[in-house]
Amino acid sequence: MPINFSRKPGIVAYLTAGDPDLATTRDIALAAIDNGADVLELGVPFSDPLADGPVIQRASERAVARGVRLTDVLALAKELRAARPSAGLVLFSYLNPVVRLGMQPFCEQAAASGIDGVLLTDMIVEEAAEYLAAMHANQLAPIFLAAPTSPDKRLKAIAEASRGFVYAISRVGITGAQQQIASDAEGLVERLRAFTHPLGIPIAVGFGISTPEHVHAVGRFADAAVIGSALVALIEKTAPEQAPAAIGTLIASLRA
Repeated sequence: MPINFSRKPGIVAYLTAGDPDLATTRDIALAAIDNGADVLELGVPFSDPLADGPVIQRASERAVARGVRLTDVLALAKELRAARPSAGLVLFSYLNPVVRLGMQPFCEQAAASGIDGVLLTDMIVEEAAEYLAAMHANQLAPIFLAAPTSPDKRLKAIAEASRGFVYAISRVGITGAQQQIASDAEGLVERLRAFTHPLGIPIAVGFGISTPEHVHAVGRFADAAVIGSALVALIEKTAPEQAPAAIGTLIASLRA
């Protein structure tokens, strides 16, 4: 199904799949959807998550140590799609696990699992021809990252290659909660709009968003806010049996 943000700002909730375990991730994901998350980003654990800060790195390490792999995350997505047919589901991964599975088999399995879109953090638009062909053949939405340092020519290419939404990075650096939204974010979204607006593609802003005030601020200039490290940090410090309720409460506060 197409990814859409019927409410503004939309909320994209990132979870590291398998932290603390796959069954708890399922319950947390359902709680996030039921409390206002429009889209779930299911993070595939990876041993060397270069774009992520310490919080998500630790979550990925814990999930990898538990043996969670890409195929496990696809199986989890299939359960979530059956349980919540209208939720947006995005697979968030580094390229390596996808290459190991094979680009075409990966896209076929992702589509069969009910995934709507895929964000490969280290897949650059200039080298994405094979990836895009396989994604389009399986009716999947490729989602690309756009950075404040990207020139307009590159932003145009990213907009034209993206479906679902473009993920605008609020600042240069790694993921992690911040006290305030980087000043670069609004300028980046304004530049991106010149290329996404004619195509009808929404823009979601991520990296550093962790409070209702942040979500409200992002809603003034973007279509959606991505919350990741704040959720993963809450899961890290909460007993597994209490984590779904805690995440549901946080998502509800962000939505409110």
